[in-house]
Amino acid sequence: MSQNQNQTSQGPLAGVKVVDLSLLLPGPLCSQHLADMGAEVIKIENPRAYDGSRAMFKGKTGYPALYMMLNRNKKAITLNLKRESAKEILFKLLEDADILLEGFRPDGMDKMGIGYEVLKEKFPRLIYCGISGYGISGKYVDFAGHDLNYLAISGVLDQTGNPPRPAGFQLADVGGGTLTALSAILAALYYREKTGKGQRIDISMTDASLQFLSLYGGILSASGTSPEAGNDILSGKLPNYNVYETKEGRYVALGALEDMFFQTFLRAAGMENLTKDHPMNEENIPLIKQTLTEYFKSKTYSDLQPLFDNTDACLSPILNMKEVSEDPHMKDRGMVLERNHPKYGPILQFGSPFHFSETPFVYRNDPPEHGEHTEAILGDLGYSKEKIADFKKDRVI
Repeated sequence: MSQNQNQTSQGPLAGVKVVDLSLLLPGPLCSQHLADMGAEVIKIENPRAYDGSRAMFKGKTGYPALYMMLNRNKKAITLNLKRESAKEILFKLLEDADILLEGFRPDGMDKMGIGYEVLKEKFPRLIYCGISGYGISGKYVDFAGHDLNYLAISGVLDQTGNPPRPAGFQLADVGGGTLTALSAILAALYYREKTGKGQRIDISMTDASLQFLSLYGGILSASGTSPEAGNDILSGKLPNYNVYETKEGRYVALGALEDMFFQTFLRAAGMENLTKDHPMNEENIPLIKQTLTEYFKSKTYSDLQPLFDNTDACLSPILNMKEVSEDPHMKDRGMVLERNHPKYGPILQFGSPFHFSETPFVYRNDPPEHGEHTEAILGDLGYSKEKIADFKKDRVI
């Protein structure tokens, strides 16, 4: 996995141009994936209201840590899209663009006069992808929300326990927004390759979150009942698929769902007779779970290291974020990088999860400063220095 900042990308999406109006997390992470795959991504921000992630979680040297995590390999310009001149600049950018990505409320682009119906007339090959909480139709179309709301409406939050509790990470934003949008964009590119036609992609983070419950949807279909929160096959009922506390107060994850893996774990732990004496059934589940609870409570992480290292025991330490950043597997896979930023010094980056044999990930450029490429891009669009100065004076850029 290359980190050469000056290396020319030959990624699978080299030659694809993305205009990115999205802010914060779901859209910017999606466009970063596209950029990591070789696409040219132009990030557009308001000249006087930058992406909020630039102000979040400042590092010791002042660098905007969340922004830096989501915006490498992009160019950045500023446009005040409330100005007609800015819309003209946007249209020029879209003349040879393949994808427009936005994360406003469903009517946000329409209110600015640059909604899909306007753009598809001007740019019939354009793939327009909007990420929103509830989609562009339905009862909740105008509702505000965040990750917790989307997980609540989709039923995912109900499965986190009794009472339900926040997951602690952005499942709807990333799984429902970022990755669903990414797969849809790639499918739309393939469709356009065959037909020459662009289209609108309507991504609802709530709709996409529902897909995480496909297993339980099958159970509902078969039984007519909802799974019991915090006490179903994947949420705490089974002793062989559960979380246990260790002697020093840390936790481990036992994911030995299939019997062959559970038996491997039991043999390695010296409990090979547990399910022989007490077969895994409804009556014996509490006893088996209590036995495992007592076993783990008597062991430290150090004691359990041979089990962690057993390839078929399916026992894992529950790592905190710092431990993940130091994990040798993550480093070997190129998933944790440290960049020596020219302005901020060492910064943490997550690598691309997309591993291509012929077109590997290349770290081409550090996340851009606010509006860093505005003048260069406007110059490439044919605007003179004098006109660019006028744009600044008129608060267009």
